[in-house]
Amino acid sequence: MLPLVGLFIAVPILELWVIIEVGGLIGILPTLLLLFALSVLGATLLRHQGRGAWRRFNQALMEHRFPAREVADGLLITIGGALLLTPGFITDAVGLLLLIPPTRAIARRLLRTWATRRFIAVGVGGTPGEGSHRDAAGRPYDFDATAEEIELDDRRLSD
Repeated sequence: MLPLVGLFIAVPILELWVIIEVGGLIGILPTLLLLFALSVLGATLLRHQGRGAWRRFNQALMEHRFPAREVADGLLITIGGALLLTPGFITDAVGLLLLIPPTRAIARRLLRTWATRRFIAVGVGGTPGEGSHRDAAGRPYDFDATAEEIELDDRRLSD
Protein backbone atom coordinates (compact mmCIF):
# COMPACT_ATOMS: atom_id res chain seq x y z
CA MET A 1 0.00 0.00 0.00
CA LEU A 2 2.77 2.41 0.91
CA PRO A 3 4.63 2.00 -2.41
CA LEU A 4 1.38 2.72 -4.27
CA VAL A 5 0.85 5.95 -2.31
CA GLY A 6 4.44 6.94 -2.99
CA LEU A 7 3.90 6.23 -6.67
CA PHE A 8 0.79 8.44 -6.78
CA ILE A 9 2.80 11.26 -5.21
CA ALA A 10 6.09 10.81 -7.07
CA VAL A 11 4.79 10.30 -10.63
CA PRO A 12 2.91 13.63 -10.94
CA ILE A 13 5.87 15.50 -9.46
CA LEU A 14 8.25 13.81 -11.91
CA GLU A 15 5.85 14.44 -14.80
CA LEU A 16 5.64 18.14 -14.00
CA TRP A 17 9.42 18.37 -13.69
CA VAL A 18 9.95 16.65 -17.06
CA ILE A 19 7.32 18.84 -18.76
CA ILE A 20 8.95 21.98 -17.35
CA GLU A 21 12.41 20.81 -18.45
CA VAL A 22 11.24 19.90 -21.95
CA GLY A 23 9.32 23.18 -22.16
CA GLY A 24 12.49 25.04 -21.19
CA LEU A 25 14.46 23.28 -23.93
CA ILE A 26 12.03 23.46 -26.87
CA GLY A 27 9.43 26.00 -25.74
CA ILE A 28 5.94 25.76 -24.31
CA LEU A 29 4.00 25.49 -27.60
CA PRO A 30 6.17 22.69 -29.06
CA THR A 31 5.93 20.87 -25.72
CA LEU A 32 2.14 21.04 -25.73
CA LEU A 33 2.02 19.97 -29.39
CA LEU A 34 4.34 17.04 -28.62
CA LEU A 35 2.13 15.94 -25.72
CA PHE A 36 -0.93 16.19 -27.96
CA ALA A 37 0.77 14.26 -30.78
CA LEU A 38 1.78 11.52 -28.35
CA SER A 39 -1.82 11.27 -27.15
CA VAL A 40 -3.16 10.99 -30.71
CA LEU A 41 -0.51 8.39 -31.60
CA GLY A 42 -1.32 6.46 -28.44
CA ALA A 43 -5.08 6.53 -29.08
CA THR A 44 -4.54 5.22 -32.61
CA LEU A 45 -2.20 2.50 -31.40
CA LEU A 46 -4.60 1.63 -28.57
CA ARG A 47 -7.50 1.20 -30.98
CA HIS A 48 -5.44 -0.96 -33.34
CA GLN A 49 -3.87 -3.16 -30.65
CA GLY A 50 -7.12 -3.43 -28.70
CA ARG A 51 -8.99 -4.73 -31.73
CA GLY A 52 -6.24 -7.24 -32.39
CA ALA A 53 -6.29 -8.47 -28.81
CA TRP A 54 -10.08 -8.80 -28.90
CA ARG A 55 -9.87 -10.76 -32.16
CA ARG A 56 -7.22 -13.12 -30.69
CA PHE A 57 -9.33 -13.55 -27.54
CA ASN A 58 -12.38 -14.58 -29.55
CA GLN A 59 -10.24 -16.90 -31.69
CA ALA A 60 -8.92 -18.63 -28.56
CA LEU A 61 -12.47 -19.13 -27.31
CA MET A 62 -13.56 -20.58 -30.66
CA GLU A 63 -10.60 -22.99 -30.51
CA HIS A 64 -11.65 -23.99 -26.97
CA ARG A 65 -8.34 -22.83 -25.51
CA PHE A 66 -7.91 -20.96 -22.27
CA PRO A 67 -7.13 -17.37 -23.39
CA ALA A 68 -4.50 -16.56 -20.75
CA ARG A 69 -2.15 -14.76 -23.13
CA GLU A 70 -5.01 -12.85 -24.73
CA VAL A 71 -6.37 -11.74 -21.35
CA ALA A 72 -2.91 -10.60 -20.24
CA ASP A 73 -2.50 -8.67 -23.49
CA GLY A 74 -5.89 -7.04 -23.01
CA LEU A 75 -4.96 -6.03 -19.46
CA LEU A 76 -1.61 -4.57 -20.55
CA ILE A 77 -3.21 -2.74 -23.48
CA THR A 78 -5.82 -1.25 -21.13
CA ILE A 79 -3.14 -0.11 -18.70
CA GLY A 80 -1.11 1.32 -21.58
CA GLY A 81 -4.15 3.23 -22.83
CA ALA A 82 -4.88 4.63 -19.38
CA LEU A 83 -1.27 5.79 -19.07
CA LEU A 84 -1.51 7.52 -22.45
CA LEU A 85 -4.56 9.43 -21.24
CA THR A 86 -2.49 10.79 -18.38
CA PRO A 87 -0.67 13.92 -19.55
CA GLY A 88 3.08 13.62 -19.29
CA PHE A 89 6.11 12.18 -21.01
CA ILE A 90 6.95 9.44 -18.51
CA THR A 91 3.47 7.90 -18.48
CA ASP A 92 3.25 8.27 -22.27
CA ALA A 93 6.54 6.41 -22.67
CA VAL A 94 5.44 3.56 -20.40
CA GLY A 95 2.01 3.46 -22.05
CA LEU A 96 3.53 3.28 -25.53
CA LEU A 97 5.85 0.49 -24.39
CA LEU A 98 2.81 -1.50 -23.24
CA LEU A 99 1.08 -0.99 -26.59
CA ILE A 100 3.99 -2.15 -28.77
CA PRO A 101 3.82 -5.97 -29.17
CA PRO A 102 7.53 -6.83 -28.54
CA THR A 103 7.77 -4.80 -25.34
CA ARG A 104 4.31 -5.96 -24.29
CA ALA A 105 5.58 -9.55 -24.58
CA ILE A 106 8.37 -8.69 -22.14
CA ALA A 107 5.86 -7.07 -19.77
CA ARG A 108 3.59 -10.13 -20.10
CA ARG A 109 6.49 -12.41 -19.16
CA LEU A 110 7.29 -10.22 -16.14
CA LEU A 111 3.61 -10.24 -15.14
CA ARG A 112 3.49 -14.04 -15.41
CA THR A 113 6.65 -14.38 -13.31
CA TRP A 114 5.23 -12.05 -10.66
CA ALA A 115 1.88 -13.87 -10.63
CA THR A 116 3.42 -17.33 -10.30
CA ARG A 117 5.44 -16.17 -7.31
CA ARG A 118 2.48 -14.38 -5.77
CA PHE A 119 -0.32 -16.93 -6.23
CA ILE A 120 -0.53 -20.64 -5.54
CA ALA A 121 -2.73 -23.04 -7.50
CA VAL A 122 -4.33 -25.64 -5.27
CA GLY A 123 -5.94 -28.83 -6.52
CA VAL A 124 -8.09 -31.40 -4.80
CA GLY A 125 -6.91 -34.99 -4.68
CA GLY A 126 -8.94 -38.17 -4.90
CA THR A 127 -10.97 -39.71 -7.63
CA PRO A 128 -14.27 -38.19 -8.67
CA GLY A 129 -17.32 -39.66 -7.00
CA GLU A 130 -15.58 -41.48 -4.20
CA GLY A 131 -16.92 -39.04 -1.61
CA SER A 132 -13.59 -38.60 0.15
CA HIS A 133 -14.02 -34.84 0.41
CA ARG A 134 -16.18 -33.63 3.23
CA ASP A 135 -17.44 -30.22 4.31
CA ALA A 136 -17.20 -28.81 7.85
CA ALA A 137 -20.21 -30.88 8.98
CA GLY A 138 -18.69 -34.11 7.63
CA ARG A 139 -21.05 -34.44 4.66
CA PRO A 140 -19.59 -35.59 1.33
CA TYR A 141 -18.61 -32.68 -0.89
CA ASP A 142 -19.63 -32.92 -4.54
CA PHE A 143 -16.66 -31.55 -6.46
CA ASP A 144 -17.09 -33.37 -9.75
CA ALA A 145 -20.48 -31.93 -10.77
CA THR A 146 -22.52 -35.05 -10.10
CA ALA A 147 -25.23 -33.12 -8.27
CA GLU A 148 -28.84 -33.91 -9.09
CA GLU A 149 -32.04 -32.02 -8.50
CA ILE A 150 -34.40 -33.24 -5.79
CA GLU A 151 -37.89 -32.27 -4.77
CA LEU A 152 -38.22 -29.32 -2.36
CA ASP A 153 -40.09 -31.41 0.23
CA ASP A 154 -37.35 -34.07 0.30
CA ARG A 155 -36.07 -34.53 3.86
CA ARG A 156 -32.46 -35.01 2.70
CA LEU A 157 -32.14 -31.22 2.46
CA SER A 158 -32.30 -30.79 6.22
CA ASP A 159 -29.28 -33.05 6.91
